[in-house]
Amino acid sequence: MKIPKCKFFIVDVFAEREFEGNQLAVFICEDDISTVEMQKIAKEMNYSETTFITSVENYDVRIFTPEAELPFAGHPTIGTALVLQQEIVKSHVKTILLNLKIGQIPVLFKYKLGKAEEIWMEQNPPTFMKYVDPVLISRVLNIKEEDIDARFPIQEVSTGAPFIIVPLKTLDVLKGVKVNREKYLDLVETTEAKSILIFCPETRNKGNQLSVRVFVHYYGIPEDPATGSGNGCLAAYLAKYQYWGKSKIDIRVEQGYEVGRPSLLLLRAEEKEGQISVEVGGKAFIVAKGELV
Repeated sequence: MKIPKCKFFIVDVFAEREFEGNQLAVFICEDDISTVEMQKIAKEMNYSETTFITSVENYDVRIFTPEAELPFAGHPTIGTALVLQQEIVKSHVKTILLNLKIGQIPVLFKYKLGKAEEIWMEQNPPTFMKYVDPVLISRVLNIKEEDIDARFPIQEVSTGAPFIIVPLKTLDVLKGVKVNREKYLDLVETTEAKSILIFCPETRNKGNQLSVRVFVHYYGIPEDPATGSGNGCLAAYLAKYQYWGKSKIDIRVEQGYEVGRPSLLLLRAEEKEGQISVEVGGKAFIVAKGELV
């Protein structure tokens, strides 16, 4: 197979500093590239996701894990928008509209000293789906049923990519979770969501409001260091169920410590007249670039 000529960029997304957060490979290919070639490159890169900008004029983007193509994912959306802003647009645009499989996603830029300080994406209105049995989840996570915060449901939520949202009581429980892969795979055969997001209100760092872990074995990655799509689902969930007694949130979420990639995500959500709006933001850095020839 002839390898297409491509430029690639390595981006750290949802990182407070370079070489933290969730890494992403973004490719811009001069030659036509097939779906099969994209999937092979994504598997070789073996990051949580790899994106391909297939049209720099229309901002058409496709997202792949090592195992499959996704219609939407959070940190690839923000990281790819940064590459477009810095390498293609090369100006201080306020918004870039990415054309993804799921549709058009707006990405907004806040600048400081000439650089993109924060990057935010508006996610689709959330869909609240199936409730999941706490007994099943406790077996998947190897925790006790009483470790789950029973004030709130375990539920599948989607803003473009579905996640099972699981509220836990303490940071010690969250840290100690060890997924039973066989039970996990059995569970996701019965759910639309293939990813599990667990969270608790205790944090490692002052100023943050929640700690999060995300498990995505189904897509070839045991644990994700920073998950924009999953945290968008979480933001919608927190607003709907008024986790802090109100339907508007503006919080900082920490993730990725267990995999050595400490990350910080910014979440905003608000419910008005039965409609929930969701925004997810954070920092991103291009840390390397090269060519695949």
